[in-house]
Amino acid sequence: QVQLQESGPGLVKPSQTLSLTCTVSDGLITANYYYWSWIRQSPGKGLEWIGYIDYVGTTYYSPSLKSRTSISRDTSKNQFTLQLSSVTPEDTAMYYCATKEDSRCSGYRCSIGPYDYWGQGTQVTVSS
Repeated sequence: QVQLQESGPGLVKPSQTLSLTCTVSDGLITANYYYWSWIRQSPGKGLEWIGYIDYVGTTYYSPSLKSRTSISRDTSKNQFTLQLSSVTPEDTAMYYCATKEDSRCSGYRCSIGPYDYWGQGTQVTVSS
């Protein structure tokens, strides 16, 4: 059972950088074939995949958010982090970290669900 926990500020001002951290249980962040994603859901909208970092540290981002997104990891802390720059009120959403194990995917296909485990989510509001 993999446990994920999001953390970070709940309020970010427009034009600033949103930064969230996901803490992973049991040191699994480097386990083979695990893909660690950030996903969000804005009010009244469906889930939107933001990007992932894989078990060797390779990243892949949604084309629509790529210019503003950076995902990194700290293996010593079993954490991976999302940074989304130049935020606007349209970035207000519930942000989730999630993971899946898949030995056969590559590139964008590793973002496709279903996901095996999810964090509880953290609400981020962009407002001045």
